[in-house]
Amino acid sequence: MPAAGLWTGTDALTRCGWCRAADEYVTYHDTEWGFPVRDDRRLFEKISLEGFQSGLSWLTILRKREHFRRAFAAFDIERVARFTARDVARLLGDAGIVRHRGKIESTINNARRCCDLVDECGSLATYVWRFEPDRRTRPKRLSCTVLSALAHTPESVALSRDLRARGWTFVGPTTMYAFMQAMGLVNDHLSGCHIRSKADLFR
Repeated sequence: MPAAGLWTGTDALTRCGWCRAADEYVTYHDTEWGFPVRDDRRLFEKISLEGFQSGLSWLTILRKREHFRRAFAAFDIERVARFTARDVARLLGDAGIVRHRGKIESTINNARRCCDLVDECGSLATYVWRFEPDRRTRPKRLSCTVLSALAHTPESVALSRDLRARGWTFVGPTTMYAFMQAMGLVNDHLSGCHIRSKADLFR
């Protein structure tokens, strides 16, 4: 039997239990979640989608992700930064995304703030990866119990605080920790998950 928090599928591979809920989760878990990302567009997309997820499940957003990409110009930062009130109206009428004015306007605002950040730091990736935790501070063995206590960390609090000081919105500490997990700044695949060691190979 797998340890608490783990799940063994019909393929006999043991995974983090959260991905058991849907096939889309299994694919996302096995190919994306926790693998380090240093591409600015993907990083901006994830920050944006984490904002849209607020109050919803990630599965809801994941199933709408391709439509979000079409609606938001593939999350090209400079293009989204040029969105106008007409684009906001267009997006509010788009049933394929989450039609929340505050989240839509936040994404456009954050794109504009991101352009300033890129001018300063060279890239969003350069900035974001400054907040990667020292591996020596991470749990030696990641169990379900340990992970449940990591809703946010000093690094995600620092990232959130700095982004908010720069004018970003929908970037709270818990949201930023979920972002860090997904983009591989931390490897939160549980000990015993067959993907954990694979994600580490890309670090």
